[in-house]
Amino acid sequence: MAFTKNEKELMLQQYEKWLETSKAVFVLSYSKMHMPAVNAARARLREADGALHVVKNRIFAKALENKGYKTEPGFWENNNVVVFAFEDAPSVAKGLAEIIKSNQAFAVRGGYLDKKDLSVKQVKDLADLPTLPVMRATFLGLLQTPASKLVRTLAEPARGLAAVIKANSEKQPEAA
Repeated sequence: MAFTKNEKELMLQQYEKWLETSKAVFVLSYSKMHMPAVNAARARLREADGALHVVKNRIFAKALENKGYKTEPGFWENNNVVVFAFEDAPSVAKGLAEIIKSNQAFAVRGGYLDKKDLSVKQVKDLADLPTLPVMRATFLGLLQTPASKLVRTLAEPARGLAAVIKANSEKQPEAA
């Protein structure tokens, strides 16, 4: 299907907008792609605040070039889909790993994180990282640990004094 020059310009602008707003971009190759598989992948990635798009290779390569991304010659010759991670790159990478395990039509070709190239291995390593909510919870736990220990340490003398007073009151004969 041929696109007009205006349609191609609109596509280029949309691709550039997605590149500006995304934290990471992953490139997948596909073969024998079926729409139910694509729709399931899109739904899974939406949960992680990501988006999967089938792109026009030359126009997307031009958008990458316009935004300062480096690309290898010949990289955009195959059938590609692009996944954008708009918030948390590791959670989108985890979603990709799940999609690839369940659907052999997709394979990771590489990606970009902060305009730096990612190899297939680096994308897989990114998928092994904890997600942003898990990292926040871990960090919050680390921050709370010293404070809770301090509170326990400060409360211990008062607790000990209360225990002594209670024990002493139980030993005393009841006053009539």
